[in-house]
Amino acid sequence: MQELIERLSAAAAGMEALRGSVVAGEPWPLSEAYGAEPESDWGPKEILAHVAEMLEYWPIQVEAIFASPASGAPPGFGRVSTDEKRIGRVGEDRRLPAAELFDRIASESRAVESTLASMSPGDQDRTGVHVRLGEMAIPAIFERFVVSHLEEHVRQLHEVIGPV
Repeated sequence: MQELIERLSAAAAGMEALRGSVVAGEPWPLSEAYGAEPESDWGPKEILAHVAEMLEYWPIQVEAIFASPASGAPPGFGRVSTDEKRIGRVGEDRRLPAAELFDRIASESRAVESTLASMSPGDQDRTGVHVRLGEMAIPAIFERFVVSHLEEHVRQLHEVIGPV
């Protein structure tokens, strides 16, 4: 888990490093395509809204796995990109000031780091069944849906805003 924590911390720092440029560039135009279309069509506000939302969403999914009985079939978890609540949240939150979205990203990143640091080996052995990808262990869930995802969006935001 230490590697995931370090990668998450580095990605969160990378996102934070872009704060000044993004905030200074406001108001950013809002993308017309922020639903299930390719995320490559997103502007800074859609990226930030999505990152803030996903950093909140996935730990809740893991908590639901922990709340399920450890014996028996692993519980289902997750969603796909066409999830209406996901799209709706991005649509609403992209209208917030960038500074507020950066604050939420920083706060949620710290919360995920704390969650990862507090996991016992037994917690790490738990699994859930993703709606599309099938059975996944807790570390794989955090790696795929939080850490790698945040790293990707840091690169994407950097490309969208240009040289800092």
